[in-house]
Amino acid sequence: MDYIIRTSGLTKIVKGKTLVSNVNLHIKKGEIYGFLGQNGAGKTTIMKLLTGLLSPTAGEIEVFGQRLTEESKSSLKRVGSIIEYPIFFEHLTAMENLMIHCEYLGFYDKSAMAQALDMVHLEGIEDKLVKDFSLGMKQRLGIARAIITKPELIILDEPTNGLDPIGIKDMRDLIRMLNKEYGISFLLSSHILGEMEQVADRIGVINKGRLLNEVMLADIRKQRTDYIELVTSNVEKAVYLLENKLRISNMKIVQGNRIRIYDLSQSQNEISKMLVLHDIGIEEMQKHTSTLEDYFYNQIHGGGNIV
Repeated sequence: MDYIIRTSGLTKIVKGKTLVSNVNLHIKKGEIYGFLGQNGAGKTTIMKLLTGLLSPTAGEIEVFGQRLTEESKSSLKRVGSIIEYPIFFEHLTAMENLMIHCEYLGFYDKSAMAQALDMVHLEGIEDKLVKDFSLGMKQRLGIARAIITKPELIILDEPTNGLDPIGIKDMRDLIRMLNKEYGISFLLSSHILGEMEQVADRIGVINKGRLLNEVMLADIRKQRTDYIELVTSNVEKAVYLLENKLRISNMKIVQGNRIRIYDLSQSQNEISKMLVLHDIGIEEMQKHTSTLEDYFYNQIHGGGNIV
């Protein structure tokens, strides 16, 4: 398997607190890989470790098939990244900031800088001072800086942060285009599960510093099931009636007052009629298809399979 990033037992401990624990990460060349995890789960820390901003307490990191050490960090020039918030020289223009970045990399193609600005819809603002940029514009400029040299891997921490709905769609389209047309691999993190679902090929679920699972989005879609979700204040009696009156057994209680019914042999109409006849108040009842959010919830609260 051709992995662009691979880690083994990656661990980071700071002042006795374990931020990342025994992470075995596998990112394939050419894919869009998404980190899913709650705030504080360890996503940003892992990204900092992968880009050399932090050193691991234990474990190994391979980038482009080469172990990452102080001596091999030159390979990170093949990686573009935004970790947390993009930082710029506020008193300089967008183009001047890009030129300084490219000078550091030894890259002097000014047309590529203009093309990067155009890709993120910042054309025509080359001479505007960054201090006058909105948060969303700074995020776009950070993306432009990350993609300017068409690196082999781009690592983006919350790339849609600060963007409006149109900007989010533009960013999604840009990531897809760079992946398909230029073969650039991506590692993304996001708290917006719906956005991740629309752009990622594979996801890694992270909880409390541990990687619970890595799975293809296509495989999650194959596992999706329809279910009826019923909200009632009398859950115990409702479950008893569903089991004994309608012979429904494939269901589960979530969030205390919600019953998810996976056995669809009975229609919503039949279920509601039976419950009403037995004085069960129905606050809500809808048919759903399981989503990435459901998968994520089950992994976090069910423990997942640590990889």
